[in-house]
Amino acid sequence: MSLDVIVIGSGIGGLTAGALLARYGKAVLVCESHAIAGGAAHSFHRRGFEFDSGPSFYCGLGKQRPSLNPLRQVLDVLGESIEVVPYDPMGHYHFPEGTFPVYSNAERYREAVAEITPTGARELERFEKRLLPLYEALRDVPTIALRADWQLISVLLGRYFPSLLKMLPQLGVIQGSVGDVMDKEVHDSWVRRLIDLECFLLSGLKAHGTIAPEVAFMLGERTRAGVEYPVGGSGAIVDALVRGLKRWGGELRLNAHVEQILVEAGKAVGVRLRQGEIIKAPVVISNATIWDTYNTLLLKEDLPPSYRESSLKTPAVESFMHLHLGIRAEGLENLTGHHVVVHDANKDITQPGNTCMISIPSVWDASLAPEGHHVVHAYTLEPYEGWHRDEGYEEKKKTRSQPLFKALERVIPDIRDRIVLELIGTPLTHSHYLRRYQGTYGPAIAAGKGMFPGSQTPISGLYRVGDSTMPGIGVPAVAASGILCANTLVTPQQTLELLEDLGKN
Repeated sequence: MSLDVIVIGSGIGGLTAGALLARYGKAVLVCESHAIAGGAAHSFHRRGFEFDSGPSFYCGLGKQRPSLNPLRQVLDVLGESIEVVPYDPMGHYHFPEGTFPVYSNAERYREAVAEITPTGARELERFEKRLLPLYEALRDVPTIALRADWQLISVLLGRYFPSLLKMLPQLGVIQGSVGDVMDKEVHDSWVRRLIDLECFLLSGLKAHGTIAPEVAFMLGERTRAGVEYPVGGSGAIVDALVRGLKRWGGELRLNAHVEQILVEAGKAVGVRLRQGEIIKAPVVISNATIWDTYNTLLLKEDLPPSYRESSLKTPAVESFMHLHLGIRAEGLENLTGHHVVVHDANKDITQPGNTCMISIPSVWDASLAPEGHHVVHAYTLEPYEGWHRDEGYEEKKKTRSQPLFKALERVIPDIRDRIVLELIGTPLTHSHYLRRYQGTYGPAIAAGKGMFPGSQTPISGLYRVGDSTMPGIGVPAVAASGILCANTLVTPQQTLELLEDLGKN
């Protein structure tokens, strides 16, 4: 079989790019090192429990149209769908001074804030009103229509000129950080901490490091579309993308570890697998991180020295400690599914162990756990440095996971007595199974401190997708990276025809 495209890695970015290119009629092969597709979004089974390995919060995947979620747009194009369960409140934030319900509806959200700080709630409303016009401008330009080269200009001017005009008054906000807006509108210390926390959950950075369009889009979408959980967990999303890839003629090979991207005369020509097999194609798309792509998959001489050096200096988001539990559910009938616990108000929210995220998805989808049980996924930032698989590894896992257990006790006080299955993941776990540099979740490029590298590389025919190419550490961002890359490899007319076909269905 003659291939047009090889995709390295079956994370959401790789699957999105591969499936969309297959939809365009390209002969696509996705090579996945692991035995399971999905990358950081894969699901895994243990003793009747189904666990999400990474993302747990979703918005805009349901039936409401138009959907502004890039992933939902791709699934529509592929002719795939997933079942979702909507819910509100989204969850609870547990601060040292008390617990706060978080609603997707903006008015209810501010009412909850007003019970703590009425002045802060008014400031929060001004903050939102400063950002939401940006959302209104951005929502008119669907991600599925965009590309990552100069031809984007003609696409925007030709089809979305009125939307561009709406963006002009927002240029100052677009180019700034959320922190810039917060400094102008919010002085209440509690609300400032709340905004920092929401930015951290979204991008891995606090408000001054997070770009304004990212939060504007989040605020607008969760009010408009609400939040929901995919039935079957994140694995259901991966399965839908794989079905779409195969439906349009693409192929997925599991246990196919790419050892090297082959480059000849400055052009990507294919890949070599660990077993020695060589597969040729004129286009290679890497869903590996920027560090793994440039330091491991390519030879040193394949890249211009200064470009390689500066790329490898890209700052990285820390890795995480993960705790996956199966627990007995009796007496937990009123349990909600999402929780964020901040242990110490005097410590930075980005300090490892201080902010803990908790997801209990069996609250919405009982099929994820045996009858009478729940699945629990808790995680917190954890540096890669200092971790070694030595005689002290197991003891260190137990010690470093204690902030997660402590956080869970804020939600379920007798959690330790309920455990029937316990799995602890470290940065080494993440690095090993997902083949990710130091177990990272992508670049930590603060707003105004540099641009994300994007999908283009100096090597002709070599492109990149995933969380090393777009701001944000969530599913929409990596799905968007796959869309932009795929559309760049076809003509604007082909994308237009695809959009017209979508509009007829």
